[in-house]
Amino acid sequence: MIPIKPVGPVTEPRSPATAALQYLQPGALNLTALPPLALYIHWPWCVRKCPYCDFNSHESKEPVPEQAYLDALRADLEQSLPLIWGRKIHTVFIGGGTPSLISAAGLDRLMSDLRTLLPLDLDAEITMEANPGTFEAEKFKAFRASGINRLSIGIQSFDSRHLQALGRIHDAEEAIRAVGIAQANFDNFNLDLMYALPGQTLAEAQADIDMALSFAPPHLSLYHLTMEPNTVFAKYPPELPGDDESADIQDMIAERTAAAGYEHYEVSAYAKPGHRARHNLNYWRFGDYLGIGAGAHSKLSFPHRVLRQARYKQPASFMEAAGKGNAVAEEHELARADLGFEFMLNALRLTEGFDPNLFGERTGMPINAIEKALNEAEAKGLVYRDFRVIRPTELGQRFLNDLQEMFLAE
Repeated sequence: MIPIKPVGPVTEPRSPATAALQYLQPGALNLTALPPLALYIHWPWCVRKCPYCDFNSHESKEPVPEQAYLDALRADLEQSLPLIWGRKIHTVFIGGGTPSLISAAGLDRLMSDLRTLLPLDLDAEITMEANPGTFEAEKFKAFRASGINRLSIGIQSFDSRHLQALGRIHDAEEAIRAVGIAQANFDNFNLDLMYALPGQTLAEAQADIDMALSFAPPHLSLYHLTMEPNTVFAKYPPELPGDDESADIQDMIAERTAAAGYEHYEVSAYAKPGHRARHNLNYWRFGDYLGIGAGAHSKLSFPHRVLRQARYKQPASFMEAAGKGNAVAEEHELARADLGFEFMLNALRLTEGFDPNLFGERTGMPINAIEKALNEAEAKGLVYRDFRVIRPTELGQRFLNDLQEMFLAE
């Protein structure tokens, strides 16, 4: 097997065509078909860094170099094309940071570049993340005209006191106004909310959920606030609801969303029928994605290997590297021994589980490669399985981290 560069800096730039030829050589796997391919685009700037955020986002204290960054995105995409020749893009997600800070003209240029360089599926889901503090009605009409057909709005809470504690730049009134603009311009949108917030009571969490449901959004993403390493909250942790209070909030969410007709199809995702997030489903089914932009990650399959990449994180470093012909800072081939865990880490998040045949399609290995961990998980009541499906039980969903870790030992 031709060795692939290990995790670490890419010190000697290679032409993308040379890299693509290398990845097509015989290797440890035999994939019968390549999975669907998505595109992720990272916009690294935001107005203010939230104390809980561990994403690659940077406060824009000076005017953002929008045109230079768009140039770098195009260069990064062009350099990546040999790795995905002949493959159609099924979904696009523009995340950040705060991508809704981009100008209407800048987004129009970005979308034009995508259509010029990529074979986009005619029915591609194209999502942009947006924060309420950036909503202007005319700007979002222009975003829709440029081709964005789904918004993901970072509401987090409809309570101004909790928004302030989370370091958000908007208040409750702006949150409600943002949803109204989204409803007026988009048939498909998602509301992001967080719960188990500092000092939040069950009644306050329920008020947030009920307010969100009153807008009848096609999709809801409801996240338990967690203390991520290297964040302000990790260094100065606020007082959060205890485990029992958090469990009560989760039970309330399950009841309220089910009564309103939402399908709880993934740990944090709830959708009206026909409105599941196709881009995120591709991640959870261990599909492929090309990530461009500062700090973006890629997972790309070839007939005999699966490759991971990461771009340079700092916007200035990314733009410089893209201009020199290779924005990839790290890349490595996934070891065969790690594929079972990587697949299950994602697929076990789906409440309905997955077809056992999907494991073989995406990893190139038989399902018995993870038989020992499956038997152990089944014996503990954490998974249900038969010849049609493998899925986490209700207990498995409650203790998902423990369930996922069981597949590390394989």
